[in-house]
Amino acid sequence: MKIAVLGPGGVGGLITGALQRAGANVVLVARESTAELLEADGLQVNSVLLGDFVAHPPVVTTLGEPVDALLVATKAAGLSAGLERIAASPRLVVPLLNGLDHLEVLRARLGAERVAAATIRVESDRPQPGVVRQTSPFLYVEMASANPDSQALIGELVATLTDAGVPAGVGSSEAQVMWSKLVRINALACVTSAYDKLLGEILSTPQLAADFNNTIVESCAVANAEGADIDPAKAFAEYHNAHPTLGSSMQRDIAAGRAPELDAIPGAVLRAAARHQIACPTIERLMTLIAARAGV
Repeated sequence: MKIAVLGPGGVGGLITGALQRAGANVVLVARESTAELLEADGLQVNSVLLGDFVAHPPVVTTLGEPVDALLVATKAAGLSAGLERIAASPRLVVPLLNGLDHLEVLRARLGAERVAAATIRVESDRPQPGVVRQTSPFLYVEMASANPDSQALIGELVATLTDAGVPAGVGSSEAQVMWSKLVRINALACVTSAYDKLLGEILSTPQLAADFNNTIVESCAVANAEGADIDPAKAFAEYHNAHPTLGSSMQRDIAAGRAPELDAIPGAVLRAAARHQIACPTIERLMTLIAARAGV
């Protein structure tokens, strides 16, 4: 299958590098300055899971040819600008952004029947253009679609990603796929960003661990009201098996002076909570602390 990846950051760059190294038919869509850099020097991948290598994928600034699958790996704030670079109609669209609201944006723009629900669990960033660094061994892409016509394409994409060293699978429902990640990433992002501490110190500090647990409990209440089935105890227990130096992309964004994804991550949870009249006092308090730290 022919695959396009929109966004050469920590997620898009990692997946593109893995696919290109495995011999997949992949093209990367990037801004002009980044495209020039990648064409000259290639894409440097430093991964604890995939190893260190330099990939040389084809790079375009506008996707003008149809593809079987488009993987959208921009930040939420860069989605609208990124979509201006998509001039063709992909058969399947797989968004790997944080949050929920991007699904409606993509479905309005590219066709509701084409856009699957999807998430990626990974700790990967772009310390500088052309360089991708994955610092934790966990990596998993999960997809689901209510459209039966998309199932064959999703299955083919899952196989292609897995063959390239990017584990992938199909979830039980769109709600389960989206909220399973959002519950977990919201807790990690909120607590690490509010206090600027890594997971190990958070879990070993009673008050911070309580905030972490309460954030998961509040998020699960919203998730289950939205049609998912997530046990907060299991979600919390997963983090006890994670490495103690685990941080979040939101925490790194604040440290680098970039705007945090407050609207995309905790904002999405709070908007859903409002729909169901569910109180989320811990999330609201942490969101206020993060906004103050980030100056937004």
